[in-house]
Formats: sequence, C-alpha cells, structure tokens
Amino acid sequence: MDVGGNGGGLPVNNKQRAMLPNKSRGEFTRNLRKDSEGLSESPDLEFEYADTDKWAAELSELYSYTEGPEFALNRKCFEEEFRAHVSDKKWTELDADQHRAHAMRLLDSLEVIAREKRLKVARAILYMAQGTFGECSSEAEVQHWMRYNIFLLLDVGTFSALVELLNMEIDNSAACSSAVRKPAISLADSTDLRVLLNIMYLMVETIQQEDPADKPEWRIIRETFRTELGSPLFNNEPISVMLFGMVTKFCSGHAPHFPMKKVLLLLWKSILFTLGGFEQLQSIKVQKREELGLPPLPEDSIRVIRSMRAASPPASASDLIEQQQKRARREHKALIKQDNLDAFNEKDPYKADDSREDEDDNDDNDNSIEAETFPLERDEVMPPPIPHPPSERVSFPKGLPWAPKVREKDIENFLESSRSKFIGYTLGNDTDTVVGLPRPIHESIKTLKQHKYVSIAEIQIIKEEEYQKTPLSGGEEEVIMCATELLYQGILPSLPQYMIALLKILLAAAPTSKAKTDSINILADVLPEEMPTTVLQSMKLGVDVNRHKEIIVKAISAILLLLLKHFKLNHIYQFEYMAQHLVFANCIPLILKFFNQNIMSYITAKNSISVLDFPYCVVHELPELTAESLEAGDNNQFCWRNLFSCINLLRILNKLTKWKHSRTMMLVVFKSAPILKRALKVKQAMMQLYVLKLLKVQTKYLGRQWRKSNMKTMSAIYQKVRHRLNDDWAYGNDLDARPWDFQAEECALRANIERFNSRRYDKSHSNPDFLPVDNCLQSVLGQRVDLPEDFQMNYDLWLEREVFSKPISWEELLQ
Repeated sequence: MDVGGNGGGLPVNNKQRAMLPNKSRGEFTRNLRKDSEGLSESPDLEFEYADTDKWAAELSELYSYTEGPEFALNRKCFEEEFRAHVSDKKWTELDADQHRAHAMRLLDSLEVIAREKRLKVARAILYMAQGTFGECSSEAEVQHWMRYNIFLLLDVGTFSALVELLNMEIDNSAACSSAVRKPAISLADSTDLRVLLNIMYLMVETIQQEDPADKPEWRIIRETFRTELGSPLFNNEPISVMLFGMVTKFCSGHAPHFPMKKVLLLLWKSILFTLGGFEQLQSIKVQKREELGLPPLPEDSIRVIRSMRAASPPASASDLIEQQQKRARREHKALIKQDNLDAFNEKDPYKADDSREDEDDNDDNDNSIEAETFPLERDEVMPPPIPHPPSERVSFPKGLPWAPKVREKDIENFLESSRSKFIGYTLGNDTDTVVGLPRPIHESIKTLKQHKYVSIAEIQIIKEEEYQKTPLSGGEEEVIMCATELLYQGILPSLPQYMIALLKILLAAAPTSKAKTDSINILADVLPEEMPTTVLQSMKLGVDVNRHKEIIVKAISAILLLLLKHFKLNHIYQFEYMAQHLVFANCIPLILKFFNQNIMSYITAKNSISVLDFPYCVVHELPELTAESLEAGDNNQFCWRNLFSCINLLRILNKLTKWKHSRTMMLVVFKSAPILKRALKVKQAMMQLYVLKLLKVQTKYLGRQWRKSNMKTMSAIYQKVRHRLNDDWAYGNDLDARPWDFQAEECALRANIERFNSRRYDKSHSNPDFLPVDNCLQSVLGQRVDLPEDFQMNYDLWLEREVFSKPISWEELLQ
C-alpha cells in the first residue's frame, strides 16, 4: 500500500494502519517520526544580537568577490611607491618615525592634479589600511597591522584629505554624465569612488573597535575622531549628511555609478560610531531619566531579551495532522514518554510525545483548531495520564520576563469608568480622589499606580506644549548640541527625500522584489566589465549578487533603526518626523512584503564563499573553486546578517506602529497576521518577541475566529510580551478598538511636528509679534533702509505726490 499516495501524503488513521502488514507498519511509523522531526524539530538558533557582526565579518562584507583581483593591484601600487623612497627593507621592519614619514609622503602625493597618479597613491594608502598583507602570514597579523597603520594614517590627517577627494568625485559631472549614457554600468565606472570609500570605511570600522590593549594616545585619537565625525567640520555638515546626499543623488538617476553598498556601509558605521550603539542608548536613557527625576527603568531590556528562550512555533496544518497521527499511535501502543519542557513550560505542538499534553488538551481544544482536525478520533478512549514523581517535573519560572507597565492615561480611563459606574459623575484628570468608590477599586488604583511608567517622550511632549503656549514667559529652550542633534539639524531640510531613497534601495535589494525596468540598479559595484562565460563564473557571480543585496538590506535596516532610536531619545518629535515620513513612503507594506517569503530559507541562505573573504583570501593559497564547493556554502546554522536584518526590520515596524491606531490598522488591512505568524517558525527568542509584539497590537482587530484558531500564539504573547495591566489586547472591548478617524490622527501629529520644527529650527519665520521693538528715535532714524531701484528713480514723483501736494495742518500735529 502506498502511504504517500493518499491525498498528497496525508497520514492514515488507526483502522487503516491496522490493515498494514507488520513490516509496513514499522516502516510507516519510522518514516512518520523521521518526517515529523525533520519538519518540526528545528533547534534554537545560537544567535547573539549585537550592534555589528564580528570584526572580520564586517571587514569581508565591504568587498564584493568581483573585486578580488584589486588586492594584488593595491599591493603593487604601494610597493612601487615604497621602493622609490625607501631602501629594500620591508614595511614591518621599519621604525615608527620611518612609518610616519612615508605616510606623510603618500598624503602629500594625494594632492597631485593628474588623476591616474592620484589613484595609484590612493591604492597605496588602501593597501596600508588593509594591513600590508603581503608581509603577513596569518589573519591575526593582518588585523594587527591594520590597526597600527590606520591609527597612523588618521594621525597624519588622511581622513580629511579623503573627504575632500570624495567631494570632488561626487561633483565630477563628467563621470556622472558618462555613467548616465552607458547602457550597462560595471565596477570600472566607480573605481576612484570605491578606493576612497574602502579606505574611509576601514578607518571608521577599525577605529571604533575598542581594545583593552590600545595605547593611551590611540584612545585620545579615537575620541577626537568620534567628535569630528559627528560635527559639521566637513563642508559645514557631518559626514553622514554628505553620504545621505550621495544616496539621494544615486536614486534620482543622476549618478548611477555610485557604489551604493559601500556608501551605505560607511553611512551605517559613521552613525553607529558617532551616536553610539544599543548599549550606549540604554545608558543614555538611564541618564536622561535621572536628569528628569523619573524613577529608574524596571529592568535592563537588553539583558532580559538575551536571557529569553525561543518558543516552539505554532503548528501549520500539515504539522497538526502529523501531531494527531502521532498522538493516535501513542494511544495505540499505550506508551507515553516524558519530554523536556521549555522555559515557560509551554505546550509545544512539535513535541507531541509530552506527557503533559493529554492534561493540557482539555484546556486547549475548546479554543483550538486541533479540535476540528479529526472529529472521528474524539470517540477513541483516552488512556489516563501516567503520574510522574515531582522530581521529573520542570518547575515553573517565578514570574514573567517583563515588569508590567501602566500609563497615566490608563489610570485616568479606569477612574473615569469607575466613577461613572458607581457615583454617576466624573472629575476629569483627577487621579487622586477616590471618595465613594468601593474598596476593591481602591486596591486596583493602588496596584495601577505602583506600576505607573512615565516615559521620557511624555515629559518632552508636555514641555513642548508649554513652549508653544507661553513663547515669551516660557524662556529659551536649552538645546544640547550632541551628535544626534547635529545630525538631525543636518538632515532636517531633506529628510523626506533621504527616507524615500533608502526605501527605494531596500525595495530593490529585497529578495521578494521582481526585476522591473523602472527600478534602480544597485549592482553597479558588483558586476564585472566582462560578464561570466562559464557555469562556475556564473555561479560565483550569482552568489556575489545575492550576498551584495543581503549586505545592503543589513546596512539600511541598521541605519533606520539606529536613527529612530536615537531621535526618539533626543526628542520625541524628531522621531515622529522621521517615522511619519517612513510611513508616508510606504515603509509598512514594504517590510511586510519583505517578510512575505520563506523566511527560514532567507535566514539559512548560504550566499558566501569563505575562502574568498578578506582577510583569508590574501594570506592563504586559494583552493580551486568547483560548482560543488560553491553549492555547499559554509557550515553555519544560519546567516548572521540575514537574521540581524530581519530583527531590525521587525523592530522598525514596532517603532512605527506602537500606540498608533491608524498604523496598526495598516497591519490589519495588509493582512500581516499570517505573514508574521510564518516568521515565528524561526526559533530565535528576540525575533519571536518582536513578531509577537506586532501580533499583540492587532489581535483585538482580527476577530474572535482568528483568536480561537491561534491559541498557541496567544499563549506565547502572554508569556513573552510585556503586559499593560488594563489593556484588553486579547479582546475587542477596548475603546481603542472602535472606528477612528485615522486621517485626523496623522494630521494632528503632523501639525505638532511642524510646530516643533518651526519653533526650534526655523528662525527666519518667527512670529513678528514676538520680536523685540526698538523705541529709540535716534537708532530708528539711523537705520539704513535699502530702497528698491524703481523707487529711487521715481523719488521726485513720490515727493510731489505724497509730500508737497498734500496740505499739512501743523496745529493739529502739535496737538
């Protein structure tokens, strides 16, 4: 009997199984167990979220595999320059003074007019920044010399010179116009730009890596460089603003040869270095709360997330059928096996042999889809659960991972409804008067106030309202000119264009995007001059292109998340301005489109050739590549950059939709629930947490049937997501679930943002009624007034008409 042929591999029931011969029955059971385990028992991913990947991985992602031959070219350029001025010693044999002298000599040579000569010197400097790998025998040695050479280059002033050269290349109209006319752009069109961006990236990436063994002077250099990079020292704007300008110029079609991956990587690392990563964000948040007199945070969110364990994903339809079959087999054999429970003792649909499952079935099956799967099997006699000694049970954790929070608004709403119910009148925003309310309500209010959480954003909004109401008596706002504030002021005039440009590139790099004629070409810095002619070359280029797109997604997701988090901490309306423009540019459907793919395949993709990664490829003899070795890829359980990108995009989606009913409704309208539920298959705690948060905010809008069919997901939300004490997230009873005028909500927010930007940054259009008035006659008459030319030409006519021809009654004037 062909088991796989009954309706696409559906399992047979107990009676059909009994008709199988013994041998076939054993094979059937083994195959079913093997299939079920292969489908479902995916292990937890050993992934630790951080600001960046390991240093070596971040270095290797700068280069595409097509750039491989240029490593030798850089070395050749350096050795020619070196031999011309230094004896036949090696670079690694010279002393510090000789190193410095040669670095300054190269820097002087950068200022020559001849482009070819300048490019050769830039390549020599790039070879230094790459660690003079020709004289090294191991990757560790390359990295040691990279650090030494880069701190040396920075100390002699190389970075400022590179910024000037980069500005020249950005404004190079001849290169732009020739690239626009070309039908196909390749690596050769962006050679100068790539060399400059490579050096700048290596410098930023290396200097921000702190090492306990660093010399004291290196630490001083690092802090100075961090300050300079975030200050408007380059063309009166921070370096990040200049790079944003490159992104918009590329997307407008005026400079299709710009190597966008390198620009985005440098932009990301510049923002990360100048503003700080997630650890710094947490410490800034703690410090700001102290300054504002707010209570400390209930927990360290980074630590809590790192200690969480992944839940088993909710079962798909095929898995549910297999689970029923395994349960029936277990009953038939009367064997029950104790399985390990997960951290929250969650009933795992993929571990159907769990002895507690029979006890939990009674609770779950009332509301779960499993009840409807095999109605005939309900009549079978269920064996009583075998009791286990207490020692075999895994104990429950003492509490939920997050402390619950309550907003002031929630306490007000609770008191309003209680007063109208028990007393029949309301007291507005009064949260202290509890006269006439029953004792249980007193206890409830006490509990709510114990967990009240006031955010920095709420304080900032209240302060902004005061500044708007009392522009004169409120006094001048003291704006701290930190790196985040300087960056916001730099990108404010063109922020909408920057957001649209980043999302355009993200769309072009997303694996779900189909090639369209009107989409931008992001492969300018990966395609070789001559297209591949063999199958092996084509496979290598295919891996390179996919890897290139993945790195772009990684960089953009990290840029957007860092900016949102830093702006939110600096001022809530800076965050809202950026977030609103992302929403207007269709960021929400774009991220959902990104996740509407086989997300497990994306996370486990093997688009890398480890033997071609820098610095491995420059210190080892390269083995001969074969089609089999390219197909095999590396041995990693998952791709770090892709999992990092997915978590970042989910966090961005959370930031955009939190407390915004109009945007939450966008999640519902775009049918995000099934897309997000599929993402739960990735067994990584942090990713699951942000998926569950997104499902939680829209649960009340999805209807009773969805909740009934997804009790496993509802349970996971309860266990892993923070609770708001009187938030009816699981039901449709909340006021927030009623229809809202969503357009009015966004318009009101936009008006608040515009008032904030106008008050703080637009000094030219300040209200004339609030300007100081000069009452001194001498100074008023002494002011120089520029009269228009036509008035000066017709001055005689004006005098005749306005002065001489009009009688003046001097008596009346004197009175």
